[in-house]
Amino acid sequence: MIQAKNINKYYDNLHVLKGVNLHIKKGEIVSIVGASGAGKTTLLQILGTLDNIDKADNSDLIINNENVKSFSEKELAKFRNEHIGFIFQFHQLLPEFTALENVSIPGFIKGTKKNEVTIKAKKLLDFLGLSHRYNHKPSELSGGEQQRVAVARALINDPKLIFADEPSGNLDSESAENLHNLFFKLRDEFGQTFVIVTHNEELANLADRKLTMVDGNIV
Repeated sequence: MIQAKNINKYYDNLHVLKGVNLHIKKGEIVSIVGASGAGKTTLLQILGTLDNIDKADNSDLIINNENVKSFSEKELAKFRNEHIGFIFQFHQLLPEFTALENVSIPGFIKGTKKNEVTIKAKKLLDFLGLSHRYNHKPSELSGGEQQRVAVARALINDPKLIFADEPSGNLDSESAENLHNLFFKLRDEFGQTFVIVTHNEELANLADRKLTMVDGNIV
């Protein structure tokens, strides 16, 4: 699903990623842990095509059998929309839209017919126990409910790959446990591959593999 070779990233003179090599198989749940500043979020953003690698002759980033290293920004945006879902710590829901509308937006961007997107969004919200929250805005939802809406949004275009950056970092312990269990349920039901950056040791240890980053590399 993901093959990353010699991934480097500089910000001015700061060498953040130092030749990272990584192979993640389809259907795996992989956690990435490490101290603050180790490069975890930078790596996640590059694997998710939100940021670009510093190109070198011997670097590659292959996702779902496509080498995205040479993609234009427009091609990357299309690829992200169709193949990748994102779950962030602070949800990133649009406050002026309802739960149903927030979930539907990536489907509309993809160009799927409105009625098809709406039906799919409702099914996802139902699956996540939010059938009674279609028309509620984020401010009317609990933290756990907001995060489940964000999960539904990440799934709306049937992505093969889900990236999560501290997904339970803003949740109470019960909501965090429910979210962790949900990731494994989703993998078993829909076959997604998950890459999760987390400081939550319980979640990290549940993963199929736990990778530790130190000073810009996986050890």
